[in-house]
Amino acid sequence: MSGKLSNNSNHELILDSINEGVFTVNLDWRITSFNAAAQRITGVPREQALGRLCHEVFRASVCETNCSLKQTFASRKPIINSTAHIIDQKGRRVPIRLSTAILRDEAGGIAGGVETFQDLSHVAQLQKQLEARYSYEDIIGCSSSMLELFNILPQVAESSSTVLLEGASGTGKELFARAIHNLSPRCQQRFVGVNCAALPDTLLESELFGYMAGAFTDARRDKPGRFTIADGGTMFLDEIADMSPAMQVKLLRVLQERVIEPLGSLKPVPVDVRVIAATNRDLHEMVSNGSFREDLYYRIRVIHMKLPALKQRREDIPLLIDHMIYKYNHLQNKDIAGVSDEVMAILLNYEFPGNIRELENIIEQAFVLCRGGVIEIQHLPPELRSCSSSGLGGLGSLSLESMEKHLIMEALQRHQGKRKQAAHDLGIDVSTLYRKIKALNINIPEIKGRT
Repeated sequence: MSGKLSNNSNHELILDSINEGVFTVNLDWRITSFNAAAQRITGVPREQALGRLCHEVFRASVCETNCSLKQTFASRKPIINSTAHIIDQKGRRVPIRLSTAILRDEAGGIAGGVETFQDLSHVAQLQKQLEARYSYEDIIGCSSSMLELFNILPQVAESSSTVLLEGASGTGKELFARAIHNLSPRCQQRFVGVNCAALPDTLLESELFGYMAGAFTDARRDKPGRFTIADGGTMFLDEIADMSPAMQVKLLRVLQERVIEPLGSLKPVPVDVRVIAATNRDLHEMVSNGSFREDLYYRIRVIHMKLPALKQRREDIPLLIDHMIYKYNHLQNKDIAGVSDEVMAILLNYEFPGNIRELENIIEQAFVLCRGGVIEIQHLPPELRSCSSSGLGGLGSLSLESMEKHLIMEALQRHQGKRKQAAHDLGIDVSTLYRKIKALNINIPEIKGRT
């Protein structure tokens, strides 16, 4: 033996040294090569894969409707970092990231195609662990402001005290209310919500307290109110600031005496209900100007939780985006891997007047428009697409690290190097800012009067 490898053996040795799965097909879609990593990821031995149709081996989510290799043959262009799921030999669903290209013969003609793919199972598992660490129910966050709220949630839930949740629209007040209920001893009983701004007084009173047969013209039978339905559980009063003064008096009595009076009844009915109230307005200011009762304010503000706006917790945005992409992949049966660096730069710099609800609407729209594996700038709403050229001042073309460095330097410049104010503006903790300044090698601008 000469000790030299044949061309085929050399070819297989090179492919087997690659950590990603690699296979090739001929023009009849039959597998002509299948490397060691492909065997490991699919669980199919090379000898069983060679000669078979590729869709028989991979049973991928895109085989029937959106095959990447077919797209490459049709367009003559490679596909980079698309995502899909395959079914391995044991019947397990394996997430993969794949790329495809045309194979040409010596004369330049098309001889087949090649696909490389990477097992993302470990990445998916890390994502689940990350969300488990930084989530309660469907509440996602890793910023200092959110972690502070997460730290007190169990203690708040254990008590039976009334809670007031204050925060702008779209910050997740109902999610927090449900989390408090689900973590509480009342979790086996009902969580009942009502929007106080959605109903006029007469309807709101009958909804909350119920009525007796004959209480008014169409009251042919008794109807239990929401307080009765929630007995033993939790009552969520959303937009409580919009409750009229007359209804405020009636609610105050419920909180003081723990009884309700259905319309048409003269007999008080005792109820055991924990009340969680929520508002997007400043109740303290409303008390000062006389539009909200002071005694009711202090009754509902036993425990006060203020939810931060999304622009005050920008470091949560990538985590929220990952969570939403995972959610909509399952809801819409898609395999979108994430957002491009340019899209991430735009979303990190956006003010989000609609907070998390607005971010979710943006991601949902992008899912409708996106036909590839990554959400790009053209999938965003028009008002955000314009940010790529004007609002970001060229940030969209930078890497995530460069963009992050730019935003931190900009905040430090605005506040003359004052780290505490810059951190507050960026929505991150001061210690996080110190760590990023060191890691990104950022020079701090001098403060006037300080050397």
